[in-house]
Amino acid sequence: MRFNHFNFNVLDLEKSIAFYKEALGFVPVRTKEGDGFTLVFMGDGESDFQLELTYLHDRTEPYDLGECEFHLAVSAPDMNEAHDRHEKMGCICFENPAMGIYFIADPDGYWIEVVPER
Repeated sequence: MRFNHFNFNVLDLEKSIAFYKEALGFVPVRTKEGDGFTLVFMGDGESDFQLELTYLHDRTEPYDLGECEFHLAVSAPDMNEAHDRHEKMGCICFENPAMGIYFIADPDGYWIEVVPER
């Protein structure tokens, strides 16, 4: 078994695609249209892992993320550059300088942890 993809349901597909492009450099690598839904798989251009953005065409209410006790993590080759970009975007939602990490929130409130590349 290997990891394949992870899913976030999104309320505004175009806004989410734009966020992931600007914040993390992810680009759409595959799209699937279905009856009442669109799936867009975002890739980083380096690994096989993908983030699936699911857009339900009739959905109008924000998703209830509960206590948001889950997150996706990405590694950054240059933490200072990444932090500066995310700070300018206003998407940093939590920082832990002692651990050298921080979190950003996407337009739907999902948290993404940013860690230094090892």
